[in-house]
Formats: sequence, structure tokens, C-alpha cells
Amino acid sequence: MIPMLESFKLDKTFQYLLVSLAFLMPLTVFGANLIIVLIVILWALTGNYKSKIDQIIKSKVLIASILFFILHIVGLLWTEDLRWGLHIIHKMWYFLLLFPILYTLVKKEHIRYYISAFLLAIFFTEVLSYLVWFEIIPPFKNASVYNPTPFMSHISYNPILAFSIYLILHELLFNKSVSKFKLVFYSFLSVSMSINMFITGGRAGQVMFFTMLCIIIFQYFNYKKLISLVVSIVVVISFFYIAFNTSEIFHNRVTETLTNIENFETNKNTSVGERIVFAMNSWEIIINNPIIGSGTGDFPIEYKKINMQNTPELTNATNPHNMYVLILVQLGIIGLISFLSIIFYQIKFSILSKDRFIRETGLALPLLFLIIMLSDSYLLGHYTTLMYIFFSSFLYKDFDKI
Repeated sequence: MIPMLESFKLDKTFQYLLVSLAFLMPLTVFGANLIIVLIVILWALTGNYKSKIDQIIKSKVLIASILFFILHIVGLLWTEDLRWGLHIIHKMWYFLLLFPILYTLVKKEHIRYYISAFLLAIFFTEVLSYLVWFEIIPPFKNASVYNPTPFMSHISYNPILAFSIYLILHELLFNKSVSKFKLVFYSFLSVSMSINMFITGGRAGQVMFFTMLCIIIFQYFNYKKLISLVVSIVVVISFFYIAFNTSEIFHNRVTETLTNIENFETNKNTSVGERIVFAMNSWEIIINNPIIGSGTGDFPIEYKKINMQNTPELTNATNPHNMYVLILVQLGIIGLISFLSIIFYQIKFSILSKDRFIRETGLALPLLFLIIMLSDSYLLGHYTTLMYIFFSSFLYKDFDKI
């Protein structure tokens, strides 16, 4: 350990940095990255490497995550476009470096502070979203009056908002010792955030919201199938009906989706049509290299070849807007199995946990991402990937054995 650092209260410093990261990660790329750099540098300089490595190698979730990243490195060996391959590697570094580092730093007794800081940031974002929507303040950054998502695009905002609502509902429904103030405030937040979900345009996040409602209902009724299913259907239909008839943007997005599907044969150049074409064209690439894929950086090159043959009237793509399809193209079945092994160990850890919050939230996180990754590569985007890795660092850590 560097002598100057010996006098620092390192653990307290790390905890402050982690809480700061939880607050900044939904608000600013620069701010979150600055905190991450400080955490990584300080972690690397503070020694105790044996203890850190021991923690990492004992976690099956972490080993699966690291192997998934290493597979991307190996995939560079047969890629044609090394530049794009390195670009993908850069986006995936969270799985190799940040996840293990955060895992060795998080403390069970501070989880409530991490989550509170995160929810405070989402509340701040929500307030600004409403201020823009009501035209009290002018639109700024990514926000518009029609689609008020100030700090990030609706593609990232709505999934993050959906998971935030889950955290709040879980606290309301399962924490029997919650204070009256917190009960009232969290009840207000759950309603206001649910409304905010449908004045913004993220369809994947809205699907995630409906899925989240089903998960929390099943958990509330202790997975009793019949009553959980009936209540889920009633609640989802009710929310959908209200949102469809009161929210202009949600109404338009649903109508647009149905129209895109209905007119797919005559007009493929739509948001939904392009995603269908991406999947169809990508499948031709996959069947040519089903086991090990085309290489980490070859999706744009291989897709352009197929696209020029099948759908030359449509633009080329660098991403199929589907995490599973992208992995299959790049790394084949081996890559997909490697990726799904992370999810498998997360779910397995959650099911075996004796802590109710860990068991249920740890199950909800991968299940929700399994759904939205059908519509985009959500573990390549900064905001959603960072949220996933940050929460994974303490949801799948066996504190009792460390």
C-alpha cells in the first residue's frame, strides 16, 4: 500500500464514492465516469490484492462475467474489423473490471444508502421531467415537451425508471417497519413515477414496467399462481387502458407499433419494421457461423453484405437492437451460452438467498433485462449497463461468507 494512503479511512472513502456513483449514474456520464476512475485508481493503489482476488474467484456470477468479456477478446482473433471489435471491447469493460471492483467494495450495511442515493437522483430527474412537460422550464439536453427525458434518451430512461418503481414498490409492500413519512413519500413516488412512465416515449421501458408489475404481484402473493395471474392481468390491463386513453405519446407509440406490424410487408422502413429486418438479416449471418460467430467486430461488415442482398433500400446497421442476436452474430452459440450463464448464476443466487430483498430484487433485475434486451442491446448502453452492474455488485454478493 502507498504510505500516503495508510492514513486515509479507505473504507469510508470508498463508501462515499459508491454513494456518489449511485446518485450520479442516472444524471451524468462525465460525473459517473469521474467517480469510477477515482474508485478504480484508489482500488488499484490500496493493495490487499489476495483478499480482493479471493472474493472475486469465489463468485460464480463474477467468473461468468469475466469469462464473457474474455470471450470478446478471443473473438478478435477471427474478426475482420479490428477497430469495431475494440469499440465493442471498450463498451464491455464493465464486465471485466468495474463489476469485480465494485463487488469487493460494497457493504451490506450500506445498501440502503446506495439505493436511496439512486432513487434521489431518479426523483430529481422526474421533477425536471414534469417541469419540462408542464412547460414551467424550457426543454434542455435530451428533453422536449412531448418527450421530457432530460439527462438521457427515453430508450435508457424508461427502463431505469421502471426498475426504480420496482424498488419503491418493494419497500412499500414488504418493509413492515417503514416509517409513516416514508410510506407517504414512497406512495407518492410510486404514483408520480408511474405517470411519468407514460408521458415519455420509451416503449421497451413501458414493457418492462408492465413486466415489473407482474413480478411484484407474484412476489406479493408468494408466487401463488392463480391469484397472482388474475391480479396481474387485471392490473396490467387497467394501467394499459388508463395510459392509452390519457397519454398522447403512449397512445401514439402503441398505435404506431401496431401500424408498423400491420404494414410490414409494404413498408419495412419503420421503427418496428427495421427491428424485424435486423433480426431476419442477422439470422442469415448466424446460420453461416453458428458456433463461434463472425467475430467481435464483424456485425457491421457482415450485416452490410446481407442487407445489400436482401433489403438494399434500408440503411445498414451497426447494432441489431437485440442483445441476443448481437451476441449470436459476434460469438455464436458459445457466446450466448456464456452470456446466459451470468443470468443463470444471478437467478440461482437469488433463489437460494435467505434475505427477502436480495432474493426478490436479485430475481427481478435479470428477468426485467431478459425482456428488454429483446428490443435493444441494453448491456452496451452506458446508463443501463452501469445500473445493471452497480446493483449486481451487491445483489449477488454473499456477505455472510466474506
